[in-house]
Amino acid sequence: MELGAHWIHGPSQGNPVFQLAAEFGLLGEKELSAENQQVETGGHVALPSMSRTSSGTSVSLELVTEMASLFHELIDQTREFLNESETPVASVGEFLKKEISQQVANWTEDEDTKKLKLAILNTFFNIECCVSGTHSMDLVALAPFGEYTVLPGLDCTLAGYGPQPCQRCPSCPGRGTRPEKGGRKGRGPERAGGYQGLTNGILDSLPKDTMVFDKPVKTIHWNGSFQEADFPGETFPVLVECEDGTRLPAHHVIVTVPLGFLKEHQDTFFEPPLPDKKAEAIRKLGFGTNNKIFLEFEEPFWEPDCQFIQVVWEDSSPYRTQPSRPRTPGSRSSLDFWSCLLRSSHVLCGFIAGLESEFMETLSDEEVLLSLTQVLRRMTGNPQLPAAKSVRRSRWYSAPYTRGSYSYVAVGSTGDDLDLMAQPLPADGTGTQDSRYSLLGKPHIGHFILPRTGPSCLAGEKLIASLVCGTHRGSSPGPGCELVT
Repeated sequence: MELGAHWIHGPSQGNPVFQLAAEFGLLGEKELSAENQQVETGGHVALPSMSRTSSGTSVSLELVTEMASLFHELIDQTREFLNESETPVASVGEFLKKEISQQVANWTEDEDTKKLKLAILNTFFNIECCVSGTHSMDLVALAPFGEYTVLPGLDCTLAGYGPQPCQRCPSCPGRGTRPEKGGRKGRGPERAGGYQGLTNGILDSLPKDTMVFDKPVKTIHWNGSFQEADFPGETFPVLVECEDGTRLPAHHVIVTVPLGFLKEHQDTFFEPPLPDKKAEAIRKLGFGTNNKIFLEFEEPFWEPDCQFIQVVWEDSSPYRTQPSRPRTPGSRSSLDFWSCLLRSSHVLCGFIAGLESEFMETLSDEEVLLSLTQVLRRMTGNPQLPAAKSVRRSRWYSAPYTRGSYSYVAVGSTGDDLDLMAQPLPADGTGTQDSRYSLLGKPHIGHFILPRTGPSCLAGEKLIASLVCGTHRGSSPGPGCELVT
């Protein structure tokens, strides 16, 4: 059960996550086939297997396909503004709604059908919010939206051989096992599946005791001159101070903590404070929440070949302003917002994004289960539909070291802010850079075109290469490089 990353998007040779998954033996023959790697999805989510209104009426898949084609066409158009000096509007959401208005003017159906078509379009807006990890597409900047590269390949998941937690990390959600020695290629039931298998494979390739877990960092002291008794006669420009008092001197530090954490703690996490431009980039970039809710049933109420159930709220529209704060569970609550449900045996997986997602985290499991049972009973038209026997969900906004899920280029920021986040910190206040000093990696920047882990992986690879090869100004780096995650 993946509470975090779920798919590999764009699984092809240009994708570093796909390459690692293939190396660790986590992909099947179909996923590794040349045919699968050549499929052009355009970065769009697959069409639903079934579509139902919130009152239980079946929605024509032909109508859903028509609205999906319109929405995907407009999303593709948003990427055409990448190199334009000006854009007609500031956000992706504004552009989509403006273009849809022109389409609506030409619709000839009756009013009920028009309302239904707008409600269907609204579900695609909701899915796009899940994809971008934002409360509203009105918050996502239009001009940089085309910077993401669409990789070919049909989305796939990583093979699983049971929940096998990592022995090295006591706080790991899947605590308890890791691949046997020599099991890097993943033969047999001892191999962990899913993204846990991917991280286990990476850990297994490292020397023993390289990684230190459960060691929260309090402050990174950089651009200094530090000496430690364990390293007599050596001076370090960076010192990582942990909450338990441990001091880790280093010549280089790569910081890969999520942007949500940086937004909340940048004033105290770095000493001296970050340069104004880098601090401003952290403030301007967007960081939102996307959560999963898993419902386990005694028996599935959906067909065996059903993979994606779309819920269309009949009174919804892209033009209705989303509430600035979620409603209480007593009314049509925020949990009634479901962008999609995915079939997996007798388990449904739903996605919920934005402020509604953050509100969901404040509720008890019982409240979540009650609300979603009501949603499913209305959707299916079956008031006697048995409730799920268990619920499990992610809580990325509440997690102190993430404070959300995904980064996005918000209105008021640009792609240059992403580049600025990856710039090495200067050795002094003059703006010069020296490979002896600390580096800051891209903070969990991702998008649905590449896997969420893909851009961070590429940025990290570039930073490590610059250290190993000495590509930044100065001599080749000496020993002592810390990775703060």
